[in-house]
Amino acid sequence: MNPKITADRNKLEELCDTVRQLALQGDFMECEKLITDAMSRHPHAPQPHNLMGVLLEMRNDHTTAMNHFRAAWSLDPTYCPARHNLDNFASFYVRNKYAFDESDCPVEEKNNYRVEYDSHGIGHVIKEDCK
Repeated sequence: MNPKITADRNKLEELCDTVRQLALQGDFMECEKLITDAMSRHPHAPQPHNLMGVLLEMRNDHTTAMNHFRAAWSLDPTYCPARHNLDNFASFYVRNKYAFDESDCPVEEKNNYRVEYDSHGIGHVIKEDCK
């Protein structure tokens, strides 16, 4: 693997851990500095946007937080913390379980999605409840 990619990945993992610790201590100002710096250094990485969304949710700025979760998800649709946070905080039954990184994401069953096609032939992915 490319050493630069590995170094960037390690920096982003360290960022997630640091922001988690600072946010849980209530040091939101330092979190914001670290996250905005990471956004400028890693403009195509989903982690800083996801972390900014978590920070904004903790500050009760729901609308802006959702924008950052969507930005993270659009940068990498396979990044599960962004999807977890979108699902969680867009729900009527918010669980206030923040996903700072992949370790906070529950393992999902792979077969709980199905595709339904509308009258125009456009497929829609439907998430089924596990029973």
